[in-house]
Amino acid sequence: MKENIVAKLIRKDDKYACALADKIISESQETDEWYEYFDDFASLLSHSKSLVRNRALYILAANAQWDEENRFDLIFSDFLAHVTDEKPITARQCIKALVQVGTAKPQYIPRILSCLQSADLSKYKDSMRPLIEKDIAETEKTLKALQLGSCGGIG
Repeated sequence: MKENIVAKLIRKDDKYACALADKIISESQETDEWYEYFDDFASLLSHSKSLVRNRALYILAANAQWDEENRFDLIFSDFLAHVTDEKPITARQCIKALVQVGTAKPQYIPRILSCLQSADLSKYKDSMRPLIEKDIAETEKTLKALQLGSCGGIG
């Protein structure tokens, strides 16, 4: 099952690849069994197909909680770059996934918030920009609440 995981996640059969990604994400909530493939998943962040990038973002976010080796540090800039991905749907997926990253790695919250606040959304169509802005606002709100909670505030 796990051999050639990258090949399976980039298959032309999106239904299969999506189902596999969902399985990995779901299992990664409970166990670190997929963490050993972290670098393989990270390699998909630069894939030409946005659906593949979406899968990679969510899989990596789900595995952030198991990242005791701090491998996420090496890909964090690449991950954040998708806040303004060329595809607005991928940007939205990234922004939403950042909640899980910030929950698992609270030390990233200041950098995530800074990235969200400075994101240039001017390249997106007027129909998509408000949706992305709403996602950013929701993610910021959640991460700021987490930040308060982790600093001894009420949480």
